[in-house]
Amino acid sequence: MPRKQPKRARLWLADGSCIRRRAEYPNHVWSYDFVAERTHDGRPLRILNILDEYTRECLASVVARRIRSQDVLVILADSRQHGLTTPQPWGGSHLPPKPSSLPAEG
Repeated sequence: MPRKQPKRARLWLADGSCIRRRAEYPNHVWSYDFVAERTHDGRPLRILNILDEYTRECLASVVARRIRSQDVLVILADSRQHGLTTPQPWGGSHLPPKPSSLPAEG
């Protein structure tokens, strides 16, 4: 009989609510989200928005027919090159990406 797998740590509480990180200063926490829309002729569009949680400033808004995970990494790397500093904890729609998967600063 296989061993029981241990429970994983989640950002969700037992009652279904989510633990939210609060930003304490600019560039402390960024959030990102995808919005899906369709043009008048029915073709899909995706919009990636990256926000600074403290200032509520939109750091990037990218519109494309498709945005892959590699594209998101390039956009985040470009943000660093344009003078934006990388926040300490990463925040996303649900789970933060692994910092080791980001391209090296350079």
